[in-house]
Amino acid sequence: MKIYSTMSREKEDLKTLFKDKIKLFVCGPTVYDDAHIGHGRTYISFDMIKRYLEFKGYSVFYLQNITDVDDKIINRSKERNIESSQLARKYEKRFIEDMATLNVTSVNYFARATDHMDEIIDQIQRLVDKGFAYVTETGVYFEVSKFDEFGKLSNRNIEELETHRIDVDDSKRSSNDFALWKNREGEEFAGEPVWDSPWGKGRPGWHIEDTAITEKYFGAQYDIHGGGLDLIFPHHDAEIAQIEAVSGKSPLVQYWMHTGFLNVSGEKMSKSLGNFITIRELLKEYSPETFRFFVLLTHYRSPIDFSEVSLHQAERNVSRIKNYIEALDEAIAAEYEKGNVSDNIAEILSLDESEIREELLEFNYHGTAYEAFDECVDQFFTSMDDDFSTPKAIAAIFPFIKQSNKDLEERKISIEDMLAVKHFFADVSEILGIDFLDYKDETSANDEALLEIIADVRAKLRAEKKYDLSDDIRDKLVQLGIEVSD
Repeated sequence: MKIYSTMSREKEDLKTLFKDKIKLFVCGPTVYDDAHIGHGRTYISFDMIKRYLEFKGYSVFYLQNITDVDDKIINRSKERNIESSQLARKYEKRFIEDMATLNVTSVNYFARATDHMDEIIDQIQRLVDKGFAYVTETGVYFEVSKFDEFGKLSNRNIEELETHRIDVDDSKRSSNDFALWKNREGEEFAGEPVWDSPWGKGRPGWHIEDTAITEKYFGAQYDIHGGGLDLIFPHHDAEIAQIEAVSGKSPLVQYWMHTGFLNVSGEKMSKSLGNFITIRELLKEYSPETFRFFVLLTHYRSPIDFSEVSLHQAERNVSRIKNYIEALDEAIAAEYEKGNVSDNIAEILSLDESEIREELLEFNYHGTAYEAFDECVDQFFTSMDDDFSTPKAIAAIFPFIKQSNKDLEERKISIEDMLAVKHFFADVSEILGIDFLDYKDETSANDEALLEIIADVRAKLRAEKKYDLSDDIRDKLVQLGIEVSD
């Protein structure tokens, strides 16, 4: 399979440092507020990536940091008159809850910055000892000019650092040098979190926690580093400089992977524009499966435009797949009830649904006698092997569903092939993180009751000969993917 690497700007064959093992690190959140849909986009994407790599047979350890000490956290805690650690723990907990709701469950370990202060201080000291960093009265700084390849990931000039979270400090040798450690011993810093260090009480800069954490768990080199596109410069360039300088080894990782930007109705998401949407706000209106499917309909590297129209389309597509699985199950049940199955299959179909899923492995979906299905399977996995192209993989499913629905009605599919199809969709569910086989809860009891009320209202409107209003309600329901027949 091929993976696009931001460093080479091209797709490369996947080659791991150790056979069948992958170490994956993705930059985690700064926990000062609720996670927004941009976070959701990135972490759903990397959750899918890990799921597919494991499906392919790799053992993947997925590490993610939690930035729980930072200017944003400190400033927000001062506004609310609470301890910064209290604020950080609150939003860390809410972040992990949000991820679980979105079925982003593949992270093996969340590593807090504050739990790795010894590693951070040690890495900074080694950079000082090797001459890549220097100490001033305000802290410790990485001397960018000492690392010749600074900016090799972004291909940007180091002078551009001045516009990216670089502290103005006359004690620095160059305005481009960035903080590894910030001294915080003055009265103006009273109440802020500090740790003892060889350079005085203080706290780490923005970039150092990631490399200190990954060096502890992965060593100086590993397989994949991921994050949002906005982190390439200067954050990931700084990470490369730090670890390659301190270890003397290059490259830091085999592949750099970055998710594209998320816009809202064509505009950058921001609180000032009033289009800032948290995951919790979104999930008041849409299901986690709908948002997850919406994200996966766009390639992880491409920009994605968030809109209600797109979400409704994703919602309809999820329903379309689940409706097909329901029809498939009904066809399988019909063959079973008629006795048109072998003893082995009859024994399998007599089990509970969860047990049937385990037995589906017996029905190989590669190379079946069902031509339309074989084409779908081939296109799905060919697309996934091409840099995790979920849009193309998903697109292969719908023409098959259209054809297969006809074939089910005409009883053209053998029971063995039907079970192979179900096996395929069980695997697709696991890869995409959406349980398409669980269609029974697709419409909740409350939704069904609401639809009954709407049906009653429309019946009364027609009785009163208010056909236009009744038809308008029907048309809006159809737009939402709800079939209505008068």
